[in-house]
Amino acid sequence: MGQLVEGKWTADGQVPRGKSGEFVRGDSGIRNWITADAGSNFPAEPGRYLLYVSYACPWAHRTLLVRALKGLTHAIDVAVVDWHMTEDGWHFSDRDGATPDPVAARPFLRDVYTASNPTYSGRVTVPVLWDKKSAQIVSNESAEIIRMLNSAFDEEAQNPIDLYPSDLRPEIDQINDRIYATVNNGVYKCGFAGTQAAYEAAFEALFETLDLLEDRLDGHRYLIGNRLTEADIRLFPTLVRFDAVYVNHFKCNRQRIVDYPNLWNYLRDLYQHPGIAETVDFHHIKQHYFRSHGSINPLGIVPKGPDLDFAAPHDRERFTA
Repeated sequence: MGQLVEGKWTADGQVPRGKSGEFVRGDSGIRNWITADAGSNFPAEPGRYLLYVSYACPWAHRTLLVRALKGLTHAIDVAVVDWHMTEDGWHFSDRDGATPDPVAARPFLRDVYTASNPTYSGRVTVPVLWDKKSAQIVSNESAEIIRMLNSAFDEEAQNPIDLYPSDLRPEIDQINDRIYATVNNGVYKCGFAGTQAAYEAAFEALFETLDLLEDRLDGHRYLIGNRLTEADIRLFPTLVRFDAVYVNHFKCNRQRIVDYPNLWNYLRDLYQHPGIAETVDFHHIKQHYFRSHGSINPLGIVPKGPDLDFAAPHDRERFTA
């Protein structure tokens, strides 16, 4: 987990933790906005922007999901980093579906950050939304990138779906806050905990929320009634990785998602939604987690299982209002 400090890469391998051993995720540092206003600094022009992503990263996965669901694959280009995070951080390659940097053939993602700002100091993360015209990063905050993709490019979107409708925003925001703290980031709090107490606190909060979500989905297709929203998009990347990675790698092993009838049905339903399956790459996901986290899995051995059938039929009896 390196970062740029005064223009130099520091790969100290240290997990950021609080005084009690709890994992602490740093804030994203670049937060500009694309708008539909042609006169803004970052107007929503098709072909102007590039998303740098990792198929392994759940935060980057959100942006790929919204790009697919809105029908923006023709308007927003994508570059994919290699699944292996080395001591030099994310890097580009041409193997396993990764892509070389299409802008300037840069070897490392950190070079994208310094191309935007030569004095940049901070974390080098995906996703990155790059403006080709001004040669700078618009944002590296996934929660805000998906909001931009949801609204700014409506004139280009081939699918008019609104994932953050005004009438549902308070409820979406409320459930997002809990899911982020205890599930999206909660699995990392379990996996990167530095003390038994910190791990157990994160573990209990994670499964308390999964139990709540299981109950919430009883009789409903999505988290907010029967309408697909941003809340579902933010939960899906964690759920789809859960049984394959988080159960054993991050010690989230009280239950698997397949052990929750409603959550397992919900996950398969989302996976089978047009455009979503194409955003999921289990080779990148498993290779990254099990071979990049040397402090957790020092031998880098990648489990062959589990055998999960996301394309299997799901129970639609719960899809009542």
